[in-house]
Amino acid sequence: MKSLNRTTYNQAVNHQFKILQFGEGNFLRAFVDWMIHKSNKALGTNNGVVVVQPLAQGMVDLLNKQDNLYHVLLQGMKDGQAVQETELVDCIIDAVNPYTQYEAYKNYFLNPELELVVSNTTEAGISRIDDEDIFALPPKSFPGKVTQLLYQRFKHFDGAADKGLTFFCCELIEKNATILKEIVLELSVANQLEEAFINWVNTSCSFCNTLVDRIVPGFPKANIKEIQAELGYEDNLVVVGEYFHLWAIEAPQAVRDKYPFDKAGLNVVWLEDMTKFRDKKVRILNGSHTALVPVGLLSGHQTVKEAFDDKTLAAFINDMVAQEVIPNIDGDKDALKAFADEILERFFNPYIRHFLKDISLNSLSKWMTRDYPSLVDSLERNGQLPAKLSFSLAALLVLYRGQYNNLNFTINDTPEHVAFIQNEWSAMESYDALTSNILSNQSIWNTDLSSVNGLSAAVANYIEAIMEEGIETASKQVI
Repeated sequence: MKSLNRTTYNQAVNHQFKILQFGEGNFLRAFVDWMIHKSNKALGTNNGVVVVQPLAQGMVDLLNKQDNLYHVLLQGMKDGQAVQETELVDCIIDAVNPYTQYEAYKNYFLNPELELVVSNTTEAGISRIDDEDIFALPPKSFPGKVTQLLYQRFKHFDGAADKGLTFFCCELIEKNATILKEIVLELSVANQLEEAFINWVNTSCSFCNTLVDRIVPGFPKANIKEIQAELGYEDNLVVVGEYFHLWAIEAPQAVRDKYPFDKAGLNVVWLEDMTKFRDKKVRILNGSHTALVPVGLLSGHQTVKEAFDDKTLAAFINDMVAQEVIPNIDGDKDALKAFADEILERFFNPYIRHFLKDISLNSLSKWMTRDYPSLVDSLERNGQLPAKLSFSLAALLVLYRGQYNNLNFTINDTPEHVAFIQNEWSAMESYDALTSNILSNQSIWNTDLSSVNGLSAAVANYIEAIMEEGIETASKQVI
């Protein structure tokens, strides 16, 4: 079997360095780099990426061993059919470790051709650290590195307006790029950098919030030999991802014109303001996951696919979205339905084992963020509680009991909250009292849920039905 490198893969490519990417992991390679590669092919562009390893330990040596080539294997659903697609991604032209190759790294961020910086340094990456030294080689944190490279670039090009950079942040936090910019400006002030530099950051650089969506399981260790045999290459950096992808980006028109990913047939949405789009995505996709988890686990299912193969649960979620979520989102209802159909089709993906127990992490706060807004809006608009959203809360409280019908669950959430709920179950005198006590605990919900008109009584009734009649019978009553 052939090794994978630019000698054995001899298709001529001449990519020009334009993009600096902080992060060499599976997600960026199966999402952003895949999109850049697809865009290069579709539009005839030649955008090249240099990958920067954000931590001292990482994967750049593995990337360079394969001349930064690797395959992306996509598996999922399209128009109701299972599909697989393989792409050899060739847009990465170099990968550097700034901790051992600082000068090479510096030469890249001072390159006049550099335009765009992409990052996925995990949720913890865009954060403040104590005693950050922005003059270290390199600084510890990602915001520290960004402050340094911008300041050196500002000095190197004498503050030229056209040498500012655009940032696409892919970290899974709201307003990711806005927070990055705030920390950069804080570090600039703390280190007494000149006012002219701060003005240059504000006027010549674009910090673009983005929302990313693609499940990327990563390296297929279990069947890598079979995949390599099919590819004909000994590729040790294969990345498996789902077929679905979505990238929503807040960006000015000039940035959109430079990187017209949407014109390459990619699911990239350019926005002036992310707020409404994020709300739509959170309520439909994340809200569905959060509502499905307790009902699915109580029904004995392990994965999203298994739960959605259960016709009762599939009807429960589809009806919840159609009747209780979409009507309470502003916008064209046909477009919202099409968006929901595309999202929910992913639940049937036969290739990805998306475990319900993994999604169940911190479900209390997730339910408040993802499902509570739809419940409140529905109550205000219709004057009555939405049955399925209320039922999902009841199922969640049963799940947090930790045991149901000979099934035992490990609950991963704030320990004090879990202990409180389980103590209430142990001391239960009635379903009404149990529910009222839990829903009135403001340290859990940041509000008194028992004050929501009719909610405590409804949830208590659903809990009683789940405990006395069984989850299947109880869930059928709200469909």
